[in-house]
Amino acid sequence: MNSIIIRKFKPDYLPKVVHINRICLPENYPPFFFMDLYKNFPETFLVAMKDDEIVGYVMCRIEYGISYFKKSFAKKGHIISLAVIPSMRRRGIGEQLMRKALESMRKIYNVNESFLEVRVSNIPAINLYKKLGFKTIRVIRKYYVDGEDAYLMAKAFT
Repeated sequence: MNSIIIRKFKPDYLPKVVHINRICLPENYPPFFFMDLYKNFPETFLVAMKDDEIVGYVMCRIEYGISYFKKSFAKKGHIISLAVIPSMRRRGIGEQLMRKALESMRKIYNVNESFLEVRVSNIPAINLYKKLGFKTIRVIRKYYVDGEDAYLMAKAFT
């Protein structure tokens, strides 16, 4: 796994990250959305590189709202999108991206908790998030454009 390097996104990476988003996920975002997240939350927009080629990414934003764990207001890290190209899956790359993004959320943006939405059918992703300490909070009915439900999963930082 030494050959995978996690680094911060740079604008030059945009075409490749958009391409990975298009081939890996049914939820596609316009290029300006990626750039907006980069400009506002650069420490949690990360890429995984193998031999100078981008093979995955994670992008996040910081939000404020009611805590999923306490009856109070919280600063929360929202994992917007995580993707690894199919040929590089099952090698721990998604986990490395998530761990680094969560660390940046905590240390740089000082969030209290993190959350994400995941398709109820995406068992590999759900298992990864559980491994990282995320708990299923609730089901969001028909969250995705194709009508599939999502789990809202969250993790508190201690």
